[in-house]
Amino acid sequence: GDQQAALFGQQCTEPGMAKNTYGTGCFIVMNTGSRAVTSGHGLLATVACEDDYALEGSIFVAGAAVQWLRDNLKIIRTAADIEGLAASVPDSGGVTFVPAFTGLGAPHWDPYARGTISGLTRGSTSAHIARAALEGIALQTADVLDAMRADSGLELPELRVDGAASRNDLLMQIQADVARVRIVRAAVSETTALGAACLAGLTGVAWKADRIFEPRTELRELKERWSRAVVK
Repeated sequence: GDQQAALFGQQCTEPGMAKNTYGTGCFIVMNTGSRAVTSGHGLLATVACEDDYALEGSIFVAGAAVQWLRDNLKIIRTAADIEGLAASVPDSGGVTFVPAFTGLGAPHWDPYARGTISGLTRGSTSAHIARAALEGIALQTADVLDAMRADSGLELPELRVDGAASRNDLLMQIQADVARVRIVRAAVSETTALGAACLAGLTGVAWKADRIFEPRTELRELKERWSRAVVK
């Protein structure tokens, strides 16, 4: 499968190593080693590569939320513009954006959930909504990572990331903060294709990092707001 290829392309070959591909949705896979872990949190047990197994969690809407801000609300001209707009404010000003346009995927699996933007005041701006959208992507990922830790009992030394949205530095720093884990961005963002080529023996290209994002601020209040918004 493509996500297993991306896991190999990210060289996540040891138990506890995990990757996330940030595209229209997010696709998170953790290597669990030689044992297939039965999830109690709605994750999929799958074959990783050769003798290794993995846990997989899918998020329906990630980059698609940015596309919605561009195409429907028209608060940005291009998807790349969201980073500058979101960075123009220090936080989301109490705004929480749950991008459940097509329901919620792992670990919630609620097909009837719908998107919400809550916490709006007269002081809320397009920048606060843009930042809340990035936070929503990162918080969904953090929910899956928490489920993977609980199911596997494994520590997560770092999260290796790829995909178009992984080029957004602000998103990656927010991700490190809300998940409390080091984020390592791959130099090659198309790791699915790289992993498939490596598995086929077509390339000897070595994996290497482009940039590392260390957790800075513990955003506990943000996570609490998110939890309340998701269960409504």
